[in-house]
Amino acid sequence: MKITSSAVSLNVEDVAASSAFLTDHFAFSEQMAADGFASLAREDAGMNVVFLRRGLATLPADQRDEHAAGLILAFVVEDLEGELARLQAEGVAITMPLTAEEWGERAFQVRDPNGVIVQLVDWNGPVAAQQVAPAGGADR
Repeated sequence: MKITSSAVSLNVEDVAASSAFLTDHFAFSEQMAADGFASLAREDAGMNVVFLRRGLATLPADQRDEHAAGLILAFVVEDLEGELARLQAEGVAITMPLTAEEWGERAFQVRDPNGVIVQLVDWNGPVAAQQVAPAGGADR
């Protein structure tokens, strides 16, 4: 098997609202769109984000009415504090404040108009810094 591209597909009520949120606040661009469908991409994201309107007849019956719940659309970024400040300045509600986990992950979350969780992440927490520091400290 050779994978040529990747995408995550999310069922939402309002495809246009979720699409606009990613294009307005995260610099995605809409690559394809039709009634009840939008595929968005960023050159540096490594995957497309697809929004499908709940209830689409083209979806299998057991998936048709499901909502994108219980998942987190996470993007690793270089300037986490800068992105946090930018989104706040744009009026985006921060739904989880910047947190640092014991394993080195730092993250904050926002939600799009359909409730899709978007998390921005870096791995610059104290544990991550310790793991990449040379053994024996700076004297080596």
